[in-house]
Amino acid sequence: MRLLTEFGMGTSLRRGDYTEAAARAVRDALWHNSINLAELFGFDKADMIIDVQIGVQQPEAVDVAAIAALFPYGQPQVRVVFGGLDIPRPEGEGNATVIANVALSVSFDMERAA
Repeated sequence: MRLLTEFGMGTSLRRGDYTEAAARAVRDALWHNSINLAELFGFDKADMIIDVQIGVQQPEAVDVAAIAALFPYGQPQVRVVFGGLDIPRPEGEGNATVIANVALSVSFDMERAA
C-alpha cells in the first residue's frame, strides 16, 4: 500500500551529467520530508519499498545503481523514463543544462507474515 509520494527536481548546469541531475532530484525529494512512517505502522525502516521514478531526456545515461545507493535504508526500485528537460546553452557551445524530475513513493507490504 502506497503511503507517501514526494517530488523533487535536480539539475546539472554545465556538465550535462544525467546521473548527477537525477541524484540532486532524489536528494531534493528526500530532504523535503521527515515522516516516520515505518515506526507509525510498526515496521523497520528496511521494510520500506521505495518506488523511484526519474524523468530525463536521456534515460540510458543515468547510473541506476548510483541512484539506488543514495537511500540509507529501504528497498529502492529505480526506474528511469523519458522526461525532464535539456536546455541548450545560448552560445550553442558545451553541454546542455539537464533538468531531472523525480517522484518517490513509499509503501510497505501490509500483508507481511506475522
